[in-house]
Amino acid sequence: MSAGYSAISSYSRVEIMHLVQQRPRRTIAELVEATGLHPNTVREHVHRLMDAGYVIAETERRTTRGRPRVLYTAATGDAAASSPVAAQRARDAAARGDLLRRVYPSAAEEVLEPEALHQLDALVEDLSEAGFDPLIDERTLTVDLTPCPHATTADHRGMLCRVHVGLMDGVLTQAGGPLKVDGIAPSCDPAQCVVQLSLQADASSVTRSGRE
Repeated sequence: MSAGYSAISSYSRVEIMHLVQQRPRRTIAELVEATGLHPNTVREHVHRLMDAGYVIAETERRTTRGRPRVLYTAATGDAAASSPVAAQRARDAAARGDLLRRVYPSAAEEVLEPEALHQLDALVEDLSEAGFDPLIDERTLTVDLTPCPHATTADHRGMLCRVHVGLMDGVLTQAGGPLKVDGIAPSCDPAQCVVQLSLQADASSVTRSGRE
């Protein structure tokens, strides 16, 4: 697996990602204490997450003596936690999506406006690079990831799902548009994974009128 979700291919990085999603502005020392890993190992994992566009770093502003700490936060895609890496990935995905649609027009253009299509471009590329085979239904706003490659990781599946949902929502937010992740549809089959998206309430016009 390449960049993207492969950045959390190990449980340690999943755990670190979960921690920074739960509370922003974490220090290496805090992550070390929470995970029990060696500081150098935590730094390596954090840098991998930053390279993938999932974590951002900021230097603490201090009013007292001492070296400022570096604080790590999950890249949620909004103005306060935007990753330049994730932003560039979203722009590249939109450009490739527009080119593909010019060559092969699709029904998706009849359902969603360009901003939402660009969000889906970014999401599909992110998931595909991770080894998923996402099936998008633009009318029901669902992303079918069945079979889930993490279905056998029963001990950590709950955390994995929460981390993945957070990452997918971050990709959509970073791309800019009306789509958000609602959650994962419940299923008795652990291998089945269908993610439900929704249009933000103030962006209902993004669905083309008369074709909802």
